[in-house]
Amino acid sequence: MYGFSAHVSGPFEGAVSRVTDTLKQEGFGVLTDIDIQATLKAKLNVDGRPYRILGACNPPFAHQALVADPQIGLLLPCNVVVRELEDGGISVDFMDPQAVLSLVNNPAVTEIAKEIRERLSRVCDALS
Repeated sequence: MYGFSAHVSGPFEGAVSRVTDTLKQEGFGVLTDIDIQATLKAKLNVDGRPYRILGACNPPFAHQALVADPQIGLLLPCNVVVRELEDGGISVDFMDPQAVLSLVNNPAVTEIAKEIRERLSRVCDALS
C-alpha cells in the first residue's frame, strides 16, 4: 500500500484549508497546489469532481533526505490529495513516505521516512 486516507465533511475548499492548516501544525508547508479539475477542464474540456494535489514539504526533513541521497528529489514532496467522492463526501489521501522512500534502500532515509509518516498520520487522525 502506498497511501492512507481520512474522510472529512464540509465544503471542498474548507477541507483544503483544514488540510493545509493541519499540515502546518506538524511542520509542513504546501509548496504546490495542483487543481486537477481545472487543469482537465482547460486542457481537455473534461468536467470532473474537485481534485487537488498538495505538495507538502517539511524543510528540515527534506534537507536531511537530500543530504542522505541527492537524487531523493525525484520522490519529493509528500503528496496529499483532496478529492470529492461520488456521494459528495471528501477524501484526503496521504502518500505513505515509508512505502515510497523504501525505493531508496538507505537506512538514513528510512529513519526520515518513519518520522514523516508519523507526522502525516497525526494529520490524518486530526482530520478524521
